[in-house]
Amino acid sequence: MRFIGSLVLLGVLLIGAFAQRPRSIDTEPQQKPAVAPAPSSVKAKYEGGVFGYTKTMEGTLTFDDANNQLLFKDKKTTKQIHIPYAALTSAFADTQKRRPTAATVASAVPLLYTFPAHFIKKKVRYLTLQYKDPDSQQAGVTSFKLENKEILNSVLVTLAEKSGMTARGDIYVKKKEGSDVAP
Repeated sequence: MRFIGSLVLLGVLLIGAFAQRPRSIDTEPQQKPAVAPAPSSVKAKYEGGVFGYTKTMEGTLTFDDANNQLLFKDKKTTKQIHIPYAALTSAFADTQKRRPTAATVASAVPLLYTFPAHFIKKKVRYLTLQYKDPDSQQAGVTSFKLENKEILNSVLVTLAEKSGMTARGDIYVKKKEGSDVAP
């Protein structure tokens, strides 16, 4: 019995010692997979955040390279939202889980059969932009709801390239002018 106990103890110690060995360091940074370029216009839903535009609107988000701006056009009216590339300070992709309206209504019915409606969730993808316009001195955070993850990533990367932002983790930020520190 002592012999078996000694073997088990020795095995546990060896496994613990093997797990504590140093890991090898990967010297090459991992490259993110290439993202397809964004189309010139994308269906989007404006969720708010721009001064003077308080209601949600559905329309198209367009890269207006001739005027160096991001343009949102409402499909019902002639309203347009202009965000210059130079005014953008940061951008990131946001994902939130929301319960659809039908699941919310069904979960309010007090029956045992509607209990699974409490667990129904849908992923909603947003392009969130922080801006500060030097001309009008207006600043804020706005978001646009996009269809899926692939379109969101392509729009985000394209917008970051056109506005001169750099990646910091999962977000893109623009360096402040004159913030270069000499060593």
